[in-house]
Amino acid sequence: MSPTFRSLANPNYRRYAAGSLVSNVGTWMQRVAQDWLVLLLTGNSAAAIGITTGLQFLPFLLLSPVAGLIADRIPKRRLLQMTNVGMAAPALVLGLLAVTGTVEIWHVYVLALVLGTAAAFDAPARQSFVSEMVEQADLTNAVGLNSASFNTARIIGPALAGLLIAAFGNGVVGTGWVILLNALSYAAPILTLRALDGAALHPTERMLREPGQIRAGVAYIRSRPDLMLILGIVFFTGTFGLNFQMTSALMATEVFDKGPTQYGLLGTFMAVGSLAGSLIAARRERVRHRMVIGAAVAFGLLEIGAGLMPTYLTFALVCPLLGITALTMITSANAFMQLHSAPEMRGRVMALYMMIFIGGTPLGSPLIGWVGEAFGARWTLLFGGAMTVIGALGAAAWYAARVGRVEREDRAPEVVTVA
Repeated sequence: MSPTFRSLANPNYRRYAAGSLVSNVGTWMQRVAQDWLVLLLTGNSAAAIGITTGLQFLPFLLLSPVAGLIADRIPKRRLLQMTNVGMAAPALVLGLLAVTGTVEIWHVYVLALVLGTAAAFDAPARQSFVSEMVEQADLTNAVGLNSASFNTARIIGPALAGLLIAAFGNGVVGTGWVILLNALSYAAPILTLRALDGAALHPTERMLREPGQIRAGVAYIRSRPDLMLILGIVFFTGTFGLNFQMTSALMATEVFDKGPTQYGLLGTFMAVGSLAGSLIAARRERVRHRMVIGAAVAFGLLEIGAGLMPTYLTFALVCPLLGITALTMITSANAFMQLHSAPEMRGRVMALYMMIFIGGTPLGSPLIGWVGEAFGARWTLLFGGAMTVIGALGAAAWYAARVGRVEREDRAPEVVTVA
């Protein structure tokens, strides 16, 4: 088997990846449908999309430390089945409200928050469960293939959602049917998780209940400058740069005057590049922090360039490059955090990683939405790209200073005081 796909030789991982792909397609379909539904209900309000996105990711900011602790205490396979049910329920309710024509914007807000709560508990368990299915030598490959699955879904999901919404007349009912399909898609990971061979898994030792375990996880990360560097980069990138769900919708509707099909295609174009970046990452055996820094800076600069594109076509042509650099950064950061953390800390480390990475969205999305309303859609990209570059270079400068200071202290001769 090709080195790019070597983790698929593992039967458990192969089953898990198949279920995840189906669910990921549904997730991306709902992302497009939900944004389109918000635009329909509010008359193209950028702030409303920002609020919806912020509410959906707010639980990552508030609950991730607890979610990471639970991921280290409860068998991850069982926990993931529970969280998938928890994510299916709000999608089912929102879809039914839209199909029956009774949906209001406050319904979207509340159900986005409920969905985000389930997703906050799902993320650390899902991220760290990979290391229980594959050998350590294949972990970077498996993380890369997870991203490839996610971005294959980004190619299929947005385009399919756009076509289905258009087929149902571009209205609220069309978005409802798409969201209902996402609710159904959660059956795939639930069934494949049940089908895994438990004897072939490598579960980490479950952590016993003790006081101060969340603080211990935070202290562990604070003692590691390399992990702090990655967290700094993903905070600025996730908070300000990775708002495509909003910025693509605004560019498509306000700047280029396009409909749902063209909006969905923008996500597909970006996903083509993201898929390429994921597969490149899957071939890489070692991950260094320099790769994360370089990819974040390149992504920020390309995002600034995208904000200056004069036409829909030129904007669409930049999207694959944005996808490549974004996924190179994300996949490298994810693998670095898992490979360089102790197994007994991995659930809490990945929870804090997701809290910083995704939890910044409730702060960034409303701000980006306000920038779009105050200065225009292009400024959502210009501002987000600039903040990403500044944040990545600032984190790199802090890391260099911190490591340099430690090295100087280690080289300093010991001073002996004679009484």
